[in-house]
Amino acid sequence: MSVTLSARTFTQAGPARIITRPGPARTAAGFALAALILFGLAPAVLSDFRLSLLGKFLCFAIVAVGIGLAWGRGGMLTLGQGVFFGLGAYIMAMHLKIADAQFRGDTVPDFMQIAGIRELPAYWVPFSSPAVTLLAILIVPALIAALLGFGVFARRVKGAYFAILSQALAAAFAILLVGQQSTGGSNGLNRFRTFFGYDLSDPVNKRMLFFIVAAILLLVVAATRQLMQSRYGELLVAVRDQEERVRFLGYDPALIKVVAYTVAAFFAGIAGAMFVPIVGIISPADVGIVPSIAFLIGVAIGGRNTLLGPVLGAIGVAWAQTALSENFPSAWTYAQGLLFIVVVGFFPAGLAGVVALLRRRRRTTPPDPAPEPEPASDPADLPAMERAR
Repeated sequence: MSVTLSARTFTQAGPARIITRPGPARTAAGFALAALILFGLAPAVLSDFRLSLLGKFLCFAIVAVGIGLAWGRGGMLTLGQGVFFGLGAYIMAMHLKIADAQFRGDTVPDFMQIAGIRELPAYWVPFSSPAVTLLAILIVPALIAALLGFGVFARRVKGAYFAILSQALAAAFAILLVGQQSTGGSNGLNRFRTFFGYDLSDPVNKRMLFFIVAAILLLVVAATRQLMQSRYGELLVAVRDQEERVRFLGYDPALIKVVAYTVAAFFAGIAGAMFVPIVGIISPADVGIVPSIAFLIGVAIGGRNTLLGPVLGAIGVAWAQTALSENFPSAWTYAQGLLFIVVVGFFPAGLAGVVALLRRRRRTTPPDPAPEPEPASDPADLPAMERAR
C-alpha cells in the first residue's frame, strides 16, 4: 500500500486552504526584474562605496535564505549560523593572506611576522591552492553541519534545546578564534590586497565582486524555490507541523531536517567567503552570537515562511542598521530589539505575512450591495390637485 504525503495532510484543524503558486512566466518575470535592479539599476545610481555596502547586505541576504528554509519551513530555530558564515569567511581570508604574502615574496602573512610566527601553520598550508580553498568553502561548513545535524536530530533534540545548542556553538567558535594568534586573535584577518589575482583597490574589480555576489544570491533563491516546491519541501513542512505523524508514515524526520540544516550552512559558508573581499575584514565579532541573532532578526522581520521575505528583511535590517548607526550610534541596538519584539509579538509571520493578510482581506471583502430602486409612486397616493392636473 502506497502512502501519499503532502503538506496539506498535516495542517492545523480548520477549513482547507488552496495554495496557489506563481506560474513559470510570473517567476521568470520576477527573476528578470531582480536581475535588472541588481545588474543595471544599482550600479547606475549608487556610488562605489554604496555599491560595496549593498554587496555586503546581499551576503547577509544569502544567509537569510538558508535560515528561511531551515527555520521557516523546517521549524529549526538556528541561532548559530555565524559559525558556518565564519568558516567560509576564514577559509577565504586565509587564502587571500597567503596570496598577498606570496606576492610580496614573504613566507608568512604580515600579522604573523608581527606576532613572531616565522613558519606557516600546518592547517594554513592547504589554502595556498585556490582550488582547495574553493572546495573547502563549499564542503567544510556543509560537512560540519551534516555531522552536527545527525548527532542532534537523531536524538530528537528540537525546539528551544536546539536553539540553545546552536547558540552555544557560535559562542564557543568566537571564543576559540579570539585565543588563536594564527588567525589574528580578536583583530581577525584584514588588509587584503588581491582576490585571486585581481587588485581589490581597483573600483572595476570591486564592481565585479558585487556582480558575483548578486549572481550567487539569484542562484541561491532559485535553488531554494525549487526545494520548497518539490516533494522534499512538502516533507519539510510536514515535519515542522507533525513530526510524529511523518515518522509513523515511514519517513525519517532527522534526515529531512539534516538536509535543510546542511543547505543553510552551505549558503552561509558561501556568503562568508564573499563577505571577506567585499568588506575587507573578518573577525570573531562577525561570527559570534550577536551576528547570528542579527541574521535571525532580518528573517523574522521579513517573513520566515516566504521565499523573498528573508531576503528583503535581511537587506532592510542591514540598511537600517547602517543608516541609523551613522546618525544615532547608540540607538540602533534598542531600535533593533524593539522592532524584533513588535514583529514577533504582533506579526509572527513578518511583514510578508502582513502583506499577504491585506491581500486576502481585499479578495474576500464582499462588494457593496447595489442600492435598491425606489418604488414607483401609486397614483392613489398623489394629492388631489396633482391628480386633477
